[in-house]
This record gives sequence, C-alpha cells and structure tokens, in this order.
Amino acid sequence: MASRNTELSKTYDPAPLEEKWYQWWLDQNLFDAKIDPEKKAFSIVLPPPNVTGALHMGHAYDHTFQDILARYKRARGYSVLWLPGTDHAGIATQNVVERRLAKEGTSRRALGREAFVKRTWEWKEEYRDRIVNQMKSLGDSCDWKRERFTMDEGLSKAVRTVFCRLYEKGLIYKGKYIVNWCPRCHTALSDIEVEHSEEMGHMYYVRYYFKDSDEYIMIATTRPETIIADVAVAVHPGDEAHAYAVGREVIVPMTGGRRVDGKMTGGRAIPVIADRMVDPAFGTGFVKITPAHDPNDFQVGRTHDLEPIQVIDEDGHMINMTEAAKEMEGMSVAEARVKSVEIMQNEGALEKIEELPHQVGHCYRCGTTVEPYLSEQWFVKVAPLAERGVAESKAGHMHWIPSQWDKTYYQWMDGVRDWCISRQLWWGHRIPAWTCEDCGHIVVAEHDPDCCPKCGSRKLKQDEDVLDTWFSSALWPFSTMGWPEDTEELRYFYPTSVMVTGFDIIFFWVSRMIMMGLEFMDEVPFRDIFIHALVRDEKGRKMSKSLGNGIDPIDMINLYGADALRFTVAALTVQGRDILLGPAKIESYKRFINKIWNASRFALMNLGDEDHEGQPDPKRMRLHDRWILERLRRLDDVVTKDIDGYFIGEAARELYEFMWGDFCDWYIELSKPALYGDEGPERQKTTKRVLLCVFRDVLRLLHPFTPFVTEELWHAFAFGEKPMELEAWPEAAAYAEDRASVAEMDELQEFIRSIRNLRAEAGLPPSQNMRRVVLRGPGKDFEPVLEANLDLIKLSAKVDAVEVVAADAPKPHLALSSIVRAGQVFLPVGDLLDPKAEVERLQKELKQVEANLARSEKKLSSESFVAKAPEDVVETERQRADESKSRRVRILENIASLSEE
Repeated sequence: MASRNTELSKTYDPAPLEEKWYQWWLDQNLFDAKIDPEKKAFSIVLPPPNVTGALHMGHAYDHTFQDILARYKRARGYSVLWLPGTDHAGIATQNVVERRLAKEGTSRRALGREAFVKRTWEWKEEYRDRIVNQMKSLGDSCDWKRERFTMDEGLSKAVRTVFCRLYEKGLIYKGKYIVNWCPRCHTALSDIEVEHSEEMGHMYYVRYYFKDSDEYIMIATTRPETIIADVAVAVHPGDEAHAYAVGREVIVPMTGGRRVDGKMTGGRAIPVIADRMVDPAFGTGFVKITPAHDPNDFQVGRTHDLEPIQVIDEDGHMINMTEAAKEMEGMSVAEARVKSVEIMQNEGALEKIEELPHQVGHCYRCGTTVEPYLSEQWFVKVAPLAERGVAESKAGHMHWIPSQWDKTYYQWMDGVRDWCISRQLWWGHRIPAWTCEDCGHIVVAEHDPDCCPKCGSRKLKQDEDVLDTWFSSALWPFSTMGWPEDTEELRYFYPTSVMVTGFDIIFFWVSRMIMMGLEFMDEVPFRDIFIHALVRDEKGRKMSKSLGNGIDPIDMINLYGADALRFTVAALTVQGRDILLGPAKIESYKRFINKIWNASRFALMNLGDEDHEGQPDPKRMRLHDRWILERLRRLDDVVTKDIDGYFIGEAARELYEFMWGDFCDWYIELSKPALYGDEGPERQKTTKRVLLCVFRDVLRLLHPFTPFVTEELWHAFAFGEKPMELEAWPEAAAYAEDRASVAEMDELQEFIRSIRNLRAEAGLPPSQNMRRVVLRGPGKDFEPVLEANLDLIKLSAKVDAVEVVAADAPKPHLALSSIVRAGQVFLPVGDLLDPKAEVERLQKELKQVEANLARSEKKLSSESFVAKAPEDVVETERQRADESKSRRVRILENIASLSEE
C-alpha cells in the first residue's frame, strides 16, 4: 500500500492543486477517447463557443454539466468522447478584426478579400487559446487531441458536401426574401443574432381615403416612413365590421393624392384585401401591407401576388421616394419618420399620435437598429427536413429533458419558414456557387469548377456571400467525427449520447442538427437532449453588460477555485428552473470544499500510515457506525440514479447533506472516542475502517462535481495510484441493508438536538456541562438505544447525567422542556438562570413569534398570493407558519413551567 499523506496542509488552496492535477490528467491521456468494442460508447460534442469570446457564466454551467456526465461515465466503464471545438462566429469575428484594422488606419475594403481573410485567420490563431485555456481552468475533461474548428479543413469539406447535396435535391435555392438586415454590418442576420429591447415609440393613426370618395379607413402604424411602400390594406376575413371595405381601393398617403370637391383623386391606389394574418384586435382592424419591409407582410404579398416596393436601401436610407415625399430621399429611417409625419399633417392624412412602448430589434454585435429587408439570398427549404425530425421525436427516438421542451420544439417546427443561409461577409464558409459571366448559368460544386458545364466558358465568378454560421454548426455532431468519410469514430460514437444546451437555441441550433443528422446520417444526432435554464443574478435578472450584474467565472475560479464554482452551479440546478447565482453562494460552497478538506485532514491524522483496509467487523460496530454505512449505501444508490436521470442538482445536494450533516456534524463527532482509543483497540480499528469506507465512496461520488480536490484527497488517502475515474464506481450492493439503524439514529439525533436546543434557549455557553437532563416516558424501543449510547449522549450534549422517569412522573421544578419521539425532555434551570428574567424574555419572544405567525397566515389567506406566487415561495411560507405555531406552543409550555411556585 502507498503511504498516506498524514500531514495534509492546514489550508485548502485550490490554485496549485488544480494546475497540478489537470496537467497530470493530460499526461495520463485520461481524456483520450478510445474505440473499444468491449466497452459501451458515451459521447458528447461540446456546443462550440465563439472563437472571439471568453468563458461566461452560461458556459461555466453548461460545461460543468457536461463534464459531470463525462467523468461519471468514465468511472462507470464507458469509453467516453467529449469532443471540443470552437465556432468561427462570422459576424462577431469580422467585427472584431475590422475594429482592429480601423485602429491601424485601414479597412477590409482597403486590404481586399484575400488579405482580410488571411488577417482574420491570424487573429483566430492568436486568440483561440484564450477560451480553450479558460475551459481547461474549469476542469473540462475534453479530448483536446480531437479539437475541431468550424472552418478547419475537414469541416469545410463537410459544409461543401452538404450544400451541394441539398442543392441537387432542390432543398437549397436562391431567391428574394425578407431578412433581418444590419445597415452597418451590411449583412443578413438570423433571428438569434437580433437582440430586442423595449423602447418608447409612437402609434400613428393615418387616414387612407377610398378612391374617388370622401370616405376613409383608419390605419394604425408604428412605421409611417414605409407607407409609401404599401401595396395593399388587409382585414381579417371574419371581421364583419370591416367587410364592407374588401374589394375597394384606397389611396396611399404621400403618393400625390389630392381632394377635389371633397373626394380623393390621383395618387397610387391599392386594394383592400382579406387575410387571416390580420389580428382584428390590433390597432383599428385595418393593417397596411408593405411586403418589402415586414416579414409578415411579405408572406401576405406572396399569397396575394402583390409586387413589393422597396423604399429603404442596404445602408438604411430612403430610396424611390414619390414626388410628394421627395424631401425624404436619402434620409435615415429616423429622419424620414419625422418628415413623413410632417408631410401627412400637411396633407390632412394624420389623425393622431399616441405614445407606445414596443420591442425594437438591434444587431447583437454593433447595436444598430435592424431593418426587415428584401434582398436576394440563399435559402434552405426547411419543411421537408423538419417533418422527419418531429416524427423521430414523437416516436421516442430522442428524449427531451425536461420533457415539456418537446412541445416547444414541435411548436417551432410547425409552419417553419425557409432558412436564409447567406451572409454578406468575408469571414466564413464561402458559398460554393459560381455564375457563368457568359451564359448566366449557376454552377454549384464541391470542388472549384474550371469551366461552365453549359457553355464551356471559363469566366466563372464565385458568389460573394458566406454561409450562416449556424449552417456549419448544424453539422457539428457528425462533421467533427470525419463525415463525409465513413470513419471508425462515426460508427462507434454516433449518434452522440446527449446534447446539453440552453432553451434559447432549440430552434436555431438543436432543430437544425436534428434535420441535418437525419438527412445525412439517417439517424438522430443525439439520444437525449438536456435543456437547461438561464443563469441569472441573485435578484432573478438576466446577466448583462448594461446592468453590470454579470459574474466572470474566471474571477470566481481565481477567488474560490474551480471546484467551488462547479459544485455551486450543480447544487443550484433544478430541472426547468433558472439558477440565481451570486458570489456569496460560490463562497458558501467554497466553505463546503473546506469542510471536506478539514474532515479528510482529521481522518488522515488519526488513521496514520497503518493498513486498515477491509470491511469493518459488524460485531464491533456501534449504532452510529451501522447508521453511517446505511446512509452511505443509500447515497451510492441515489446519486447514481440521479446522475443517470440528469438530476444533477439533486445528486449534488444529496452529497452536500451527507458530507456536511451526516458525516462531519454527526459521525466524526461520535467517532472521536473510538479514534482516540477510549473504546479500546478493536473499536478503534473498526472505526478507522468505517472512515475509510466512507471516504473511498464519497470521494468517488463527489469526483465528477469537484474533480480537483477529490483527486488530491484520493491520493492522500492512498486509495490508488491511477486517476480516480479509472477506479470502479461505488455500488450500493457492497453494503448490507440496515434500515433499523436509520430509525434508531434518527430518534437518538432528535433527542440530542432537543438537549442542545434547550441549552441554547437557556443561554448556556457551549463549554458548560449541565448536571442533568430528565427524559420522561421513553418508549420501549428507545430505552436500549439510550442505554447503549449514553456515553455519546453525554459527550454530544455536554450533560453529566440523563435521568429517565416514568410517563406519569411529575415534571421537574423550573425546567425548560421539549417533546420528541423519545418522550418529553426537561432541562432543570432553577440553579442555572433567573426564572423571572427568563419568563420576561420568553414573553418578548412570544410576541415576535405571534407577529411572524400572523404575517404568514395573512399571506396564506390571500387567494392571490397562493395562486400567483411560485410554488416554492408558498411552501416556504407554509413552513414558516408551522414553525411559528410549534415555537409558540413550546414557549407557552416553558413560561408555564418557569412560572411555577
């Protein structure tokens, strides 16, 4: 047996431990995924963080969850692949590099495309290590030898192959469509790249006169500057009040219409149509249809064959103005909004303006207001791909955790729009499409073509756009394993075992991985999908730069250690609920790590370097020995089941309660007489063996959550020389079931706690021993427990004697009391304190307890509170009320007892 470290340092310092053990794991090739037909495979592909980014708290939570699973599965004997990588992050990276160029007095246009792309690759190589090293500092046990980048050679090949095959099947096409457009970045954006914020705006009520009539209808709009681009007005087909207008024509304001003899003539006339897109409850019930500048209107325009009119260009400036609105030509959208109001007021078309808060979209990188923009883009026909994904999920081939997220997935997939996959950037996967400059034929090919297959011309120009970043990441589960080649990795590790990600990208990423996996692998990309909630601040607010409430995980690691941060986010996890996190909580779990360290140090000092291996002798065990082993047996079982079921938070909390409460607060304290030799050599040997059993199992159970400190302690105890994950996982079957010990120990603990509580109520200092306590009417089952553990009761409760009396015996004079399952406990205090002063104190406390009870009962009597408050808040209030009631009864009893003559 290797020597134990019986002189573990007094202070737990995480930094040197974490650096030492992470490098040792790498040296041991612990994280390397091996294809082993004799083992079950377990695989996760890490959601690739942006190469531009730094680790944020969302990453820390997401990565911790995955690392717990990876380390647990290694310990269970699986061949584990946790495949890491980073995303090229098209817009984000290009913006960062462009800002750097601007500081140097140049620009991407000045450099040219080839030089700019080269410069961006250099930047990527320079900064890629930053986030990877941060991931390592958290303890990510990824197979770094398999690290991928979404633009590396293999993934680029996969992207081209997918694009070409989808194009050949008619699932990729080029056409005009409404997209989110950033006028500053000059590119289309996906919905997830648009950040919405509430801003105060206005609702403008505008009169649209019927052609050749003095009648008009009222339109409510937030965008008067786009009125010139209206091609129709719509009402809901079921709106009987407005049905009279359908089929008639109205004149668009600011198009030259004028009133002659009270009737509107001239200008541009547009039809009033019926369409179910209209919400009859919104505005006036009439909706302007502007297909070139609104995504819903675009769909209406296609349905009714309406020709769109574009009045905002790619720079966000007004174009194609009418003669009546000529002054608006070249204005920004904001300027044109003001001017359009002025023009319509002069025309007599503006009825009124109301203030209105509304959601405004902004580019997630530069903050510019996003415009719905009609442009020629490349699209994927999503509906045929989405249909199978939904079917596979409903057939149970993928499991959503928590299960309700499948409904969100189905809802998003129902009626899903075609996916705009082109971006007007230089950084990214360039679209593999070329246009023949002689005949106009479009060539889509996996390899750069030499000539046009239609006319033979060599004048081919490649499309300037690049693919949406989500296009390459949609292939992540299989492109990272070598597809389109038929590799061993794909055959062994695909489908992956689980995808761990946030709910906000179910549509943007998860659904697309499902579609692409089924299309190109003919198999779902993952068996389980664990959707976690957000990490919020302690007030429940989303962490953001604007609020200044973000927490840098690296700062937390530097302050408290990676283990403390990891255990915190794990312990706070409840399926389906957001995590409320602050530095104070991380600091509190750092104290838990310290507790483990100090308990280990105590055990090691008392174990010495002798061999205490082997199971403890049942004949030599006392109640607390049998109890802690039964609790350990249950812990082995429940933690295993919790992790298997993705109940990571429950597993962490079980470990916390066992280690801090059962083991440190109770077992170690009760075992000290035996460890110190007061109970003889055989009891000392038995207790040491129990200690080793507990530490061996608990360190292994804790290891996926807190890998650094447990690896250090594992080797300090000399449990083995290999990495912990290569040791066998604890099995509950290793211990005989002993339910009786738990029941007996629960009653013993309650008895000891009652004495401690009475001591505290009497204000006795912890070091002062009491002469006696009286137990009246103990049950028959408790009497042997009391007799067998009287020495430990005296030690734990600091009492010289425990007097047992019959149930009908008179109460001791001037005694505080408490009722427990074992009977009624009395602490005679006549010679310890002034009864009159104690009664006065208790009466003051009674008033406070009754006030607390009244406050709780008032809340609980409110139907609104019970119905609207979160369930856990209501339950907490019920517990407060119950505790106040119990406390009131005890105070009244003690007042009565102390008031006796």
